[in-house]
Amino acid sequence: MTLTDSQRQSLSRLPALLLSWYGRAGRVLPWRSDPAPYRVWISEIMLQQTRVEAALPYFERFLSALPDVRALAVVPEDELMKLWEGLGYYSRARNLQKAAKLIVSEHGGRIPASYEALLSLPGIGEYTAGAVASIAFGIPVPAVDGNVLRVLSRVLSSDEDVTLPKTKPAFASLLGGVLPPDRPGDFNQALMDVGATVCLPNGAPRCLECPAREICLGFQDGSAPVLPVKSPKKPRRVEEKTVFVLVSPAGLALRRRPEKGLLAGLWELPHSDGALSEPEAAAVLAGWGIPAPRLVPLPAAKHIFTHVEWRMAGFRADCDPVPLPEGWAWASREARAAGYAVPNAFSAYLPEK
Repeated sequence: MTLTDSQRQSLSRLPALLLSWYGRAGRVLPWRSDPAPYRVWISEIMLQQTRVEAALPYFERFLSALPDVRALAVVPEDELMKLWEGLGYYSRARNLQKAAKLIVSEHGGRIPASYEALLSLPGIGEYTAGAVASIAFGIPVPAVDGNVLRVLSRVLSSDEDVTLPKTKPAFASLLGGVLPPDRPGDFNQALMDVGATVCLPNGAPRCLECPAREICLGFQDGSAPVLPVKSPKKPRRVEEKTVFVLVSPAGLALRRRPEKGLLAGLWELPHSDGALSEPEAAAVLAGWGIPAPRLVPLPAAKHIFTHVEWRMAGFRADCDPVPLPEGWAWASREARAAGYAVPNAFSAYLPEK
């Protein structure tokens, strides 16, 4: 990626401006006040698809239950999934444990102080490896995520399409040339914070509050609100589901999802494909061997995954505690709270009792 003189000048001045601002206005976060490698790693994995504000209580709960790599490596999967419940993207938690087991077996239980070694672990890509290496170990490597791509696109008034595979490594290379060797973690976190709190997405940057305003070419030429350039996303696939809330004196009927695929291995409310009528829904229950004297329609709901959208109808039925199909369970409220991880996709239908 070839820069103009003005772009090079803006880029070269960026670290000093951002570090000065970060010292005054950087967010106070628990993994920053104590940037131990394990804490930084857990926080970065949680934040991959989750806002900081939403992740904070999960971080504290997770660290309280699993305070170190060895505890993470041996925790039963159902307990791990329960700790992760509500964060979504459960493969992140599974990869955390896979990585923890490797860290114990190959690195003596210590997170490796090497960008390359971090990158070799399950669930750790270039951004996460750069974040952990720079923040926890002071290794001068960049950490480029969506926030950073947006900030750089605007500072450089760049028309590079940030959805193209070549753009992220090109921007990482540019940052690598100006990364302050004595404060790489602070600089990476300053970039993250500017993108999260000032240089906001969706055409609404707070340019007058931005520490990079005086060097921002996007602010100067008025292009900042329309940057970064992104190719249009493919539309999500829509799937219709009919969800069954089956309640008995023994608890709520849950079933285990397959070990592979979407929401692998988690517990779910039983459901069927399609928007079923009441007679069709009763026939599905009969096929499962669950007699229901009366079905009560529930409001429609939807849940959006990355590539698919579920549009759901629902029925509630009060049932006798009959034997359930293999892989199902009657789960009391207490049992659900203790050990059944149910994804947020079903939150609209989960009863209070």
